Amino acid sequence: MDLRSLRYFIAAVEAGSLSRAAGSLYIAQPALTAQIKKLEAELGAQLLERSHAGVTPTQAGVQLYQDARRLLSDASAMRERILRLPQGPEGSVTIAVPFLLSSLLMGPLLAYLKDTHPRIRVFVLDDLSLMVRKAMLDRRADIGVLVDAAHVEGLHCRPLVCEAMYFCGHDPGGTVRALLRPMPDAAATAKAPARRTSASFKAVSNAGSGAAALAVSPKTRPTIDFADAAAQPLVLQSRRYSIRQRVEEAAAARGVALNVAHEHDSARVIRSLYACGGGFTFTPACALSDAPASGADWMVARVVNPEMTRSYTLATAADREVDGVMQVVMGALEAAVRELVTSGRWEAVL
Repeated sequence: MDLRSLRYFIAAVEAGSLSRAAGSLYIAQPALTAQIKKLEAELGAQLLERSHAGVTPTQAGVQLYQDARRLLSDASAMRERILRLPQGPEGSVTIAVPFLLSSLLMGPLLAYLKDTHPRIRVFVLDDLSLMVRKAMLDRRADIGVLVDAAHVEGLHCRPLVCEAMYFCGHDPGGTVRALLRPMPDAAATAKAPARRTSASFKAVSNAGSGAAALAVSPKTRPTIDFADAAAQPLVLQSRRYSIRQRVEEAAAARGVALNVAHEHDSARVIRSLYACGGGFTFTPACALSDAPASGADWMVARVVNPEMTRSYTLATAADREVDGVMQVVMGALEAAVRELVTSGRWEAVL
């Protein structure tokens, strides 16, 4: 017995004629007759009295008619209740992310979540890396992308991605370019194996990426020895910032002094200085797309001896359970990172 057979039976009873019922159901009368006979066989009872005037329900038929009406009504109500349920997770999540990374990562991530999980609202706090950590510790963010923080008390951290640091700036006289060396054999710098990424995410993240984003890979970037880079006029933030700290650590490891021409805390001032030729700076791979448009004198080289890297971890509060909404957002964030790296838009290693 199925709902369709019950609908056919109800139509026959209410029409009082198999031919009229068949017409209202847009089926052939023999098909309707076969369904009624099948229903009678399943129940082991005659349901309709047939005569030249039409059909009337037997006592069993009347009982089935009443029960079937209630059953179909309940089935319809059940369907409506299911359709009114929220489709997928619903809620809000706040992500704290370093502002140097936000322009590369957050656009593809937010566009993907809007398409696939429109009931999830995502708020973004993009700030300096030390403020991202503070936002997580102050519980102002649910998910954080931390810089060079494998372990933080009170937070659960898991590795996300690692990128190289680059040395860049305008070199109109070619003095610095003469110090560059070709990238080592590609096998030594091969990317991590590509991981599976959903086709829908790739479609969103690749939209508008352009050929320029894929024109240069880590395999073709030249390198510069850290000692040679340190001797150039440098534009740096103060020592409380993570990039400056990595530069200071590398200088101490090599036993060289830094030639700091300008020191400012404002990232916009730093960018303005190196963009106008006021000096050179160290920048992570994620920010290369924010660099000035390439020109004949614009120079970008990967720093080696020591090789400077910048690692990211995905953090949540250690004493808080990760709910379904957070799981969706974290999974989408990791997928966004994988797609950016494997497509070549982010020169990093998973």
